[in-house]
Amino acid sequence: MIENKDLKQSQTLTIPSKISITGKNYEVKNTITEAILKLNELAKILRRKRMKDGAISFDKVEVKFNLDKDNNPEGVYFKESKDANKLIEEFMLLANRSVAKFIGEQNPKKTFIYRVHDEPNDEKIAALENIIKQFGYKLDTRDRKSTSNSLNNLLKEVQGKKEQNLVDTLAIRSMSKAVYTTQNIGHYGLAFDYYTHFTSPIRRYPDIMVHRLLNSYLEKTKDANEEQYEQKCRHSSEMEGLASQAERASIKYMQVKYMSDHQNQNFLGVISGVTDWGVYVEIVSNKCEGMVRLQDIKGDHYVFNKEEYAAIGERTKTSYQLGDEVFVRVKKADLVRKQLDFDLVGHKEDVLVN
Repeated sequence: MIENKDLKQSQTLTIPSKISITGKNYEVKNTITEAILKLNELAKILRRKRMKDGAISFDKVEVKFNLDKDNNPEGVYFKESKDANKLIEEFMLLANRSVAKFIGEQNPKKTFIYRVHDEPNDEKIAALENIIKQFGYKLDTRDRKSTSNSLNNLLKEVQGKKEQNLVDTLAIRSMSKAVYTTQNIGHYGLAFDYYTHFTSPIRRYPDIMVHRLLNSYLEKTKDANEEQYEQKCRHSSEMEGLASQAERASIKYMQVKYMSDHQNQNFLGVISGVTDWGVYVEIVSNKCEGMVRLQDIKGDHYVFNKEEYAAIGERTKTSYQLGDEVFVRVKKADLVRKQLDFDLVGHKEDVLVN
């Protein structure tokens, strides 16, 4: 509905059976159409205000898989956040923020669960700067506002470019981890002074704690035990970390499994990292990342150059640098270790010429 640019607020809308939850066509009342379009307008206003206040927009592409009847990956696609997703996101943020602000401002001494996000670590930001300068980008880190603004500008500049996923990933890694705590320090990434998780009690225990505390304070019962809730916060943050690790591991597993069926195929990739032992390459078409060992690169003896983020041949001076586009072929797909080893075919321009 929202993506339909020609849709008018007074227009009757038909939901086709292929996307209908009932499996049948049905018409949406004008009042519902008007309400959703108005909510979308408000969501965009809320988002603009967050960005103006210094929030950081991480709209990273998610890797998803098409599975066959046996749950084996037969294709890869990317899930991007659309206006409908952003509409829901903004009003969830508003609800979370409103609850935290209600307690934090009116009852600052009461025990409560906050979702906090500290300012980025200076060393991690410096490391990010060193890498993005290889692509011609800069950051302004004079103060908190300039840092967040320049990070947003960076994320906009890389959209659609070969280095986008690399820069998006590195920018996220430069941030502190958001955690649960009873000690409110605000949320840097959202530019909120007060924030909590309130909207998903069906899947997150911290939301249940927030509901219980809010209900308790509305009924004016005695204050909760801060030490006990802080312990629960630490446990929730630790479990969240484990869940994130499991999610990343499952994606990596499916990527390796997918690539194991494409061992004789050349793939275009971008060099996403260079180390003493190898060159990491992320494939453009499916975001699968693997490594080419320096000792396996034919034609020369390659050495890691830290200043240039490159592997350079001692004799030929051929360079494989961070951000270079290269063709690779799967050498080994290790499902147990969830690792991909690539053979380097060559630079994009050299392979296409030959």
